Amino acid sequence: MARRRKTSPFEDLISLAALLPWWASLLIALVSWFLLHGFATSTPPAMTHPNQFSEAMTGTVLRSFALVGQYLIPFAFVCGAIGSIAGRAKRKKLIKDVAAATQPGKTVDGISWREFEQLVGEAFRRKGFTVIESGGGGPDGGVDLILHMGTDKYLVQCKQWKAIKVGVTVIREFFGVMAAEGAAGGFVVTSGTYTEEAKAFAQGRNIQLVDGTLLKRWIANRSEPTRPLTAAPELPKPSVQPAVPLCPVCSSSMILRTAKRGMNQGNQFWGCAKYPACRGIRQLEDVSA
Repeated sequence: MARRRKTSPFEDLISLAALLPWWASLLIALVSWFLLHGFATSTPPAMTHPNQFSEAMTGTVLRSFALVGQYLIPFAFVCGAIGSIAGRAKRKKLIKDVAAATQPGKTVDGISWREFEQLVGEAFRRKGFTVIESGGGGPDGGVDLILHMGTDKYLVQCKQWKAIKVGVTVIREFFGVMAAEGAAGGFVVTSGTYTEEAKAFAQGRNIQLVDGTLLKRWIANRSEPTRPLTAAPELPKPSVQPAVPLCPVCSSSMILRTAKRGMNQGNQFWGCAKYPACRGIRQLEDVSA
């Protein structure tokens, strides 16, 4: 097995920036330049006492680092933004190939574990989430994706297990990570299936178990234009009452609810019947229009 090539801190910074959304990398590049440039060009304080010599030397050294860093750090994040855009294009092609199954090695079961994580991340992006690929550390461990929807954070663990079912131990450990990270919920995604014990443990803990069948359904539904998570496909107008839509997250039936607080207090919306285990919603007007 070939050894992994050692990388420099500068290369690691570019790789880290490439995992962020492109706009976030550009924003960090801009902010870091302003901060470092301001410090590098600032006038050092005048020494009024010999004891201030060490403090003055420290300031000089820091200004020297800032003088170089004001160009290197923004450049790294700009390169990361370019890498993020290129990576997004690659993920779009991947999900398109998997949806069309044009090649045997491009099915959900045939791609590599790394491509599987990228595929799942793209599927969540198309549901309206902001996705950060955290790189869980391999095909079997760690949180692979971090999702954001408004102020809520969700964790995702990917399991490309074809031969065996995902057991309750995996779900229990994932729930512990969710609690430690303060996540509002989480998703475990596999190309296979789950044991009954795993399904029972996930109930009521705001963990959505996505098996291979549901994942393929998410990918196949990509023939429509990209819509936010709360949006719904256009449906024919009902003759008597609104048709009951399916949850955009877990595909379960939905229930007509009324907001009890917030800016939309008193307004009706469609909420997932599995709430609070699943928090998928659809706006009423998007379905009835």
